[in-house]
Amino acid sequence: MSCQYYRIEDNKIYTDEIYNNTQETLVVGKEYAITTYNIGFGAYNHDFSFFMDQGKMLSGEKVKGKLSKATSKEIVLTNTRGAIEEITAFNPDFAFFQEVDTNSTRSFQVNQFKMLQESLAKMASVHVSNFHSAYLFYPILDPHGVVNSGIATFSKYKIDKVIRKSLEITDAFLSKFFDLDRCFSASYLKTNHDNYLVIVNVHLSAYDKGGVYRKKQLQQLNSFLEVEYQKGNYVVCGGDFNHDIANSMYVFETKQEKPEWVYGLNNDDLNENFSFATNNNIPTCRSTDMPYEKNVNYTVVLDGFIVSKNVDVIMVENVDTNFEYSDHNPVYMKFVLK
Repeated sequence: MSCQYYRIEDNKIYTDEIYNNTQETLVVGKEYAITTYNIGFGAYNHDFSFFMDQGKMLSGEKVKGKLSKATSKEIVLTNTRGAIEEITAFNPDFAFFQEVDTNSTRSFQVNQFKMLQESLAKMASVHVSNFHSAYLFYPILDPHGVVNSGIATFSKYKIDKVIRKSLEITDAFLSKFFDLDRCFSASYLKTNHDNYLVIVNVHLSAYDKGGVYRKKQLQQLNSFLEVEYQKGNYVVCGGDFNHDIANSMYVFETKQEKPEWVYGLNNDDLNENFSFATNNNIPTCRSTDMPYEKNVNYTVVLDGFIVSKNVDVIMVENVDTNFEYSDHNPVYMKFVLK
């Protein structure tokens, strides 16, 4: 299956790995903008379907994805450039990305993090690994290969430090190798009030039958967020939660049944000092058990933010890219530190 399986140690601190750091300090009371975008390692144009995903049409027909990696390097480059253009159009103060490859077989060794850095050249950046494998031999006829991937955080303001927090993962044999080293990253940015804004970039598990490990991961995340809030810090957590976080399971037109893996989260699942900041104006994720066709694939809102109660949310918008560059759409939020 794989010639390598290990996990990065918990609570790893990144300082030297913060690139192009700035000296700008956050100001309490000022409006800021943040985006989050799962760019799907550059593979997911409309034709792409992923071999691990399967679903069912309303007609009863079963469907299953086919591919384990992008079909060409050009597609990876095109999708990555397109994703970058979508985000730079918003000129955010902070930007989260998930499924950012640096040197992977599945994305033809394209360094997506470097491409992001070149386009967001005035922002500090850090890449935290959450999927690393010397070689995945599965599927046999189209192996996933070497994977070096992670979550990337960009900031116009000085990042004092970044902590990588490990998340529990499934021990199911096959899923383990495609859920390899889940984590979230917490970046600490000092404010002019001498406390911190802690921005947390997260990508929870998808391949977890029954959602058992996703529930454990949420408990870990909740605990961390609460500790930071109790320190007097501001907290903004964003990313791909792999749960319906906007009461959107049955909102969007589709010709597919709701997938078994879709579970809902709401404010009752968070600590009382936190709430979701989401929208369901459009979906943020499409099914990948078949190529994309609008109003045919199942779609849902998996991406958005959690904020502490000392953060005022001005607006949240799911950005309609028509899933042109990824199986996800980006999310844009404006907020103020109270």
